[in-house]
Amino acid sequence: MVLDRLSDSLKNALKKLTSGKVDKDAVEALGEEIKKALISADVSIKLSREISEKIQKRALKEKVAGGLTAKEHTLNIVYEELTSLLGDKFEEINTETKPTKIMLVGLFGAGKTTTAGKLAKFYKKRGKKIALIQTDTWRPAAYAQLKQLADALKIDFYGDPKETDPSKIYKTFEKDLSTYELVIIDTAGRDALNSELTDEIKSIDKSVNAQEKILVLSGDIGQAAEKVAQNFHDNIGVTSVIITKLDGTAKGGGSLSAAAVTNARVKFIGIGEKLDALEEFKPKNFVSRLLGMGDLETLLEKAKDAIDSETVEKTAKNIMRGEMSFNDLYQQMEAVKKMGPLGQVANMIPGMSKMNIPKSALNEQEEKMKVWKYLMDSMTNEEKDDPSLMNESRIERITIGSGRSLDEMRDLIKQYKQMKKMMKTISGQSRKMKRMQKLRGGKGLPGFF
Repeated sequence: MVLDRLSDSLKNALKKLTSGKVDKDAVEALGEEIKKALISADVSIKLSREISEKIQKRALKEKVAGGLTAKEHTLNIVYEELTSLLGDKFEEINTETKPTKIMLVGLFGAGKTTTAGKLAKFYKKRGKKIALIQTDTWRPAAYAQLKQLADALKIDFYGDPKETDPSKIYKTFEKDLSTYELVIIDTAGRDALNSELTDEIKSIDKSVNAQEKILVLSGDIGQAAEKVAQNFHDNIGVTSVIITKLDGTAKGGGSLSAAAVTNARVKFIGIGEKLDALEEFKPKNFVSRLLGMGDLETLLEKAKDAIDSETVEKTAKNIMRGEMSFNDLYQQMEAVKKMGPLGQVANMIPGMSKMNIPKSALNEQEEKMKVWKYLMDSMTNEEKDDPSLMNESRIERITIGSGRSLDEMRDLIKQYKQMKKMMKTISGQSRKMKRMQKLRGGKGLPGFF
């Protein structure tokens, strides 16, 4: 999950609160734990202290709202203050102007070029006519990398690998770019914002006159993020922030809190290497995940992108009939895979954190799914459609063809039978409710229909 260590620290701090009485000592201890968690995640000491003090002050002075316990009230305050740190409300990038120009800036290695490709894919899926333009004249591979991404996405690409002036590159293609709805401009990065870069970035900023000037920050930049953000903001006026590399071991707190320095909101976070590993940053949803409260909205969005309507309809019919094939299981696994790592998906399910499923167990299950896919890829279409055909000779052929063991094949068959049994239960409950609904004259049962 994104920011695993911070999430674990915050959840542990809240567990201590909920295990005893909510009094002054408990609130102060909670505030101290949250401050330590934020500092260890690279949020600045000053900002961490401010948040801790606000939580303590509100928890001790505010009256508990009707219907809430003192513990729930305090948890809500923690949720609100962390959300406020990250920008509170979610704001989409306004793409109504044609062309909307998005200019990406940042330090070397922050992932600007890959982010340009991710943004292009994100908005292409939303029907935008997009162009990518490369103005990085310093990194030799920059032109080839962005062109390769554009070709893979089937998006128009502009650039000149021989030109050394980024402003001239943009001006050369400016008329062509006016025909697009969205233009994404990738600029050069540096190890530091030196005087040479300052002049160059001011020059291209003036030439492009972008509606969105997005600072791309790496999640592993640490507390230096605030200074970097301030320098870029002073020179070009940063309007938004994208945080990259939040899928690995990056602490991430420094880059997330850096937006507070510029009053620019974090609009997206990068959670993987693939081009679809980009999420709109919704502070309330993000904090909900950090605190182990789930994120059903993002989960449903991912499911919508991962599962086509035809597959959903077919699977639903199978459930209603209490039937299931290896094909159905395969499609479900593919859909889960498209939604992201199992750990990320699990953390979006409300209440999942209370089950205390070890990360190692989720990783093990993910590895099992890969093995099951190899086994199913070695089956004939007839076997996938009708699992009852499975016999010893077929099982032996499948294991040999896939290079897997008999135990792994038996594990797959066991999983299939468990899923089929669950489907039959769901089907039986659904038919029972429909009969009850019919007996009640077509009226729905309270709480169900």
